[in-house]
Amino acid sequence: MGIFGRKRAAKPSGRHAAPEVEERPGVTDAADEEIEPQLSETSDGPFDLADAPEDGIPRIDLGSVKVPVPDGSQVQVEMDPESGGVRAVHVVTEQGQITVSGYAAPRSGGLWKDVSTELTEQLRADGAKVSVGMGEWGLELSAIVGDVALRFVGVDGPRWMLRGVIAGPQSQASQAPAVLREIVRHTIVDRGDAPMPVRTPLTITLPDAVAQHIAEQQG
Repeated sequence: MGIFGRKRAAKPSGRHAAPEVEERPGVTDAADEEIEPQLSETSDGPFDLADAPEDGIPRIDLGSVKVPVPDGSQVQVEMDPESGGVRAVHVVTEQGQITVSGYAAPRSGGLWKDVSTELTEQLRADGAKVSVGMGEWGLELSAIVGDVALRFVGVDGPRWMLRGVIAGPQSQASQAPAVLREIVRHTIVDRGDAPMPVRTPLTITLPDAVAQHIAEQQG
């Protein structure tokens, strides 16, 4: 059973099969991986809006991304105190806090490989212990920062890149990646048709009820 209380179909074989993550602590940089960038072609998600399934899974509609909210989890909104806008929306589970973000990307894909390389360098510069591995959609990063375990995944889609991260206690580190992948897998991306520079974050908008609740709290 998945975390959404429904049985998923058996994983497809061949090029759509999902390999287990192979941790490679000795890899010094994500760029060392000789991997050709590929767009997400799996029918198993995440989905472009044009291919979104009607599966009945509860999602919070954030405009550019529609993110699943598993049973028992909570949604937290992080505001930017300077601009007053939304900085990020987090789904908080027992295994950790999950953040899914969309970005404009080139038609050819491959943005996640560049981003993961830079992220690896940044984390190591900050003193984190980082491991690079392979997962369902390609490169995955694992990092330990103090008492916090992090896992990053990225998916190259049609003119968008989706990045997911879970941050939680090390005691949950073995279960956290599966929870993160399940949420990323069922996310729907609505990039829109407007031209955007590569790496531009896709705009987050809040549902009216959530925005009203935040406005009342701030008032």
